[in-house]
Amino acid sequence: MRRGLLWLMVGLLLLGSLLTNFIWFTLYKINMVPQHPQPKSVALHKTCSWERNKCCSQTWMKEEGKHQKSSNEKPQPPKVKASASCKDCREKIDKVLEFYSRAWRKDEGHSRELRSQLNSQCNGSVRAIVTQTNTPLGSKLVYDGQKKKSFTVNQEMFSTFPMENPFSNKTWQTCSVVGNGGILANSSCGKSIDSAGFIIRCNLPPLSLGYQNDVGVKTSLVTANPSILSKKYGALMERRCKFVETLCQYGSSFLLLPAFSFNTNTALSLRALYTTEDFGSPIRAVFFNPEYLQSLDQFWRSRGLKAPRLSTGIMMVSLALELCENVDLYGFWPFSVHPDDLQELTHHYYDDTKAKGNFHVMPDEFERLVQLHSQGVIRLHLGHCEPDPLIQQKTDH
Repeated sequence: MRRGLLWLMVGLLLLGSLLTNFIWFTLYKINMVPQHPQPKSVALHKTCSWERNKCCSQTWMKEEGKHQKSSNEKPQPPKVKASASCKDCREKIDKVLEFYSRAWRKDEGHSRELRSQLNSQCNGSVRAIVTQTNTPLGSKLVYDGQKKKSFTVNQEMFSTFPMENPFSNKTWQTCSVVGNGGILANSSCGKSIDSAGFIIRCNLPPLSLGYQNDVGVKTSLVTANPSILSKKYGALMERRCKFVETLCQYGSSFLLLPAFSFNTNTALSLRALYTTEDFGSPIRAVFFNPEYLQSLDQFWRSRGLKAPRLSTGIMMVSLALELCENVDLYGFWPFSVHPDDLQELTHHYYDDTKAKGNFHVMPDEFERLVQLHSQGVIRLHLGHCEPDPLIQQKTDH
């Protein structure tokens, strides 16, 4: 009897020990199993998206504050100093107006011919942008502005390229190419610009803060010159909110960067692309293909345009001629006085900062644009557009 009770007690002790060990081991495992915290990249994306929204909201708050000060106030062009820089403009302007004053009519034959030539020699709809398809891993990209220097595409760079050109096999019925000339100030061309199906802008121009009536608000593609990124945004080496603020106004458009024109552009263009990704911006950064830019340079040189380097404006017009059935140009005017009354103009519609050096030959490029206008290939807009009646009604009261 006693021996039976003894064995029962020993059994209970062993069972209790086993249960204790089992419970302790289970709890230990539960505590040791990773809780799968939210991936850092997702958490970072949410944080940066919040920062982007914060930056953008600051932009709209600034704009709203300006409107609250005076709903009738229109942005005034910066003051310009009278100069003799255009003392010989009258003859040139008269020559331009001689062509411009004629009734404009689209010439389908000339348009098809130039589009075909651009497509066969440059093929911008496929080659204008660096992609994983046209630039495989390990490819060597020769800088179009530094022919003796090249960049070998590594995995990091390759991963930033889109699979294919987003414009391939696409044609828009109407396109607006918008320059930044002072001739756009008080032009009331915003509604006309925004009516196009595809809208190209150059060098991160301001659209808000009262400029909407003159330049519109819609954007499909906008370019960014690395010199602007360096001077205005500190080469994106420190705080980047100001840059993100600027991008807010372009929505989900494409940001086109000349990453492979000069070797100093590459790292800066990458920082711009990473900034759009880090802040969750809807804008999509893409890189100009240097091979396309070289072929474009040869195309215009063979037609007598021999500039040290083509301007962004003529590059965008060339691309639009491949992508669009009808191309309208606004804000292209190389002279310092208005064609209508010879009043002094600012260099840009938003400031009077002039380009340093003589890198581009603007008058010569403009002469080619006037020729294309007279041939019915593109349509230049040099005067005032019909004002938007809704905006006009607000400013009249």
